[in-house]
Amino acid sequence: MNLKDKRALVLGAARGIGRAIARLLADQGMRLALPWYDWPESVASLQEEFGSPSGRHLLMQADLRQEPDVADLCGRITEQLGGLEVVVNNVERGGMPIVHGDYSRKVNEQQWQLELESTLKAKWLVWRHTLPLLKQGPQAAVVNVSSIAAAVGRSGPAAMLFSDGYAAANRAVNTFTEQWAREGAPTIRVNELMLGLIDSRHGPGTRGWQALSNEQQEALRVHTLLERTGNPDEVARAVLFLLRDADYCTGAILRMDGGYLLGGDKGVEMPPGVLE
Repeated sequence: MNLKDKRALVLGAARGIGRAIARLLADQGMRLALPWYDWPESVASLQEEFGSPSGRHLLMQADLRQEPDVADLCGRITEQLGGLEVVVNNVERGGMPIVHGDYSRKVNEQQWQLELESTLKAKWLVWRHTLPLLKQGPQAAVVNVSSIAAAVGRSGPAAMLFSDGYAAANRAVNTFTEQWAREGAPTIRVNELMLGLIDSRHGPGTRGWQALSNEQQEALRVHTLLERTGNPDEVARAVLFLLRDADYCTGAILRMDGGYLLGGDKGVEMPPGVLE
């Protein structure tokens, strides 16, 4: 799909991965809708980078867990951008066990609900309300951004980073991706990018990573075949591929984890055999 002058809704653009995606899509000539909710310092830099009197991009505050806010956002997209061809469904809030501890703690009373509502319900609301806009054109594409927490849960070295609710919600995103691909076909492609340890998201630059011991950080690296974490620009390029180049790809899950899921058992040399 040619992205020049197309319209894209990019969630989570206030920080990290979402910002890298927004920047790359803007470089492709797209007009962007960039909702934000909190993180005031990050929002200030978002407005500085993408806000302009020309109104080329739409920036507005919205709590995507609330249906009226999502409906208002889609109304503003129609009014200011005139339509929509792309959705990058990059919204989540996941508690890290190394930071939050067990759900039973007083400080975590709302954590389970927050993880499910932001990681799952918000994505669903955005899909339901953007679907009529996406159907208006001859071609559209959606990318759901998820986590390998869906596959590993709280096991192995990553157990310190993935909470139960967050893992469960991400497993459900897999189901959404396949169902939405059926609903959107043949004009709307829906694919999923499942992320491993990324800088600013379950990697360096996060409070959870800083709370890990040097030994725990090294265990995560060793468990990853490429022996490093990823970065937001690499994620943005993968999203660009799914939107621009993967025209015959829908309902698929692209795993971008540096080989974390394969890293528990390394390959071994072929034995010489015993047959004469």
